[in-house]
Amino acid sequence: MVIGMVTKKYTVTLPEELAEEIRHEVGPGGFSAYVTRAIERQREQDRLGDLVTWLEDEHGPVTEEELASAEAERREFERHFTEQDPGTAGERHRRAG
Repeated sequence: MVIGMVTKKYTVTLPEELAEEIRHEVGPGGFSAYVTRAIERQREQDRLGDLVTWLEDEHGPVTEEELASAEAERREFERHFTEQDPGTAGERHRRAG
């Protein structure tokens, strides 16, 4: 979230059980910040989707061969980092997934 960003109060409708779970987890005053971060993440995902669409329009869809190559490269990086610091590779993988 941008520090110093002007805020405005909005009314949204959420499932009560979900809202109460979040409120319980984040504590007093944390609900708005949590929702703001969730919306920011969704906007990032939407923009990434737009980028993928644009790239596919410009260069064609990603082939199965390209996907397999990228996955093999990702696994190689993971192996490299596991060898460097075995205790943190699993954590990196969980965060990335």
